[in-house]
Amino acid sequence: MIRVFIGFDARETVAWHVLSHSILARSTEPVSITPLALSNLQNVFWREPTTLQSTDFSFSRFLTPHLSGYEGWSLFMDCDMLMRDDIAKLWALRDGRHAVMCVKHDHRPAETTKFLDRPQTAYGKKNWSSVMLFNNAKCRALTPDYVNTATGLELHQFKWLGDDSLIGDLPHGWNHLVGYDPPDSTASNVHFTIGGPYFTEYADCEHAAAWFAEREAMLRVDQRSVG
Repeated sequence: MIRVFIGFDARETVAWHVLSHSILARSTEPVSITPLALSNLQNVFWREPTTLQSTDFSFSRFLTPHLSGYEGWSLFMDCDMLMRDDIAKLWALRDGRHAVMCVKHDHRPAETTKFLDRPQTAYGKKNWSSVMLFNNAKCRALTPDYVNTATGLELHQFKWLGDDSLIGDLPHGWNHLVGYDPPDSTASNVHFTIGGPYFTEYADCEHAAAWFAEREAMLRVDQRSVG
């Protein structure tokens, strides 16, 4: 079973559902998908939001190993994505030598704001945590107490590992940054990090047509009778 945790923010509900549909539509293996919705996490997540976080799941993503019982592997994804390939291929890249695996972007945004006028911040390892394969047993430092009290940089820069050699590499195509990376029609997983096509101002961004097509496929109802 491929365990997937997707960040949930009510302001981007449609993004969560379209991403989930895109995963299910292409996966050749069984998948379980869990929304990291704050209303469902009241017993384990109590930290107050900060002015710098752009989504409700900026910090709750790091509860994934705890919610998985610190067993096996789990995949975390931001909701503003579109899976264009079989997630089983990503899952097959798990390497037990590492505690966490991600695309190691060199992402240095020049703008100061992004979608919904949220602040854009620049820091080392930016966007590494937007797709993470967790080797849960090696992530026991991510207790609820730690996730609720650590600084944003301590979490997103993987300081809880204590050793960057425990961070494994994923191929770049599994977290293609629209608007930053050179256009890539073959990207396996598209990340609308500045703003998704569901926001009017980004409706014509790279891969927007594919996102709208996925939404239409999700809404389709087959009217033919069965049996």
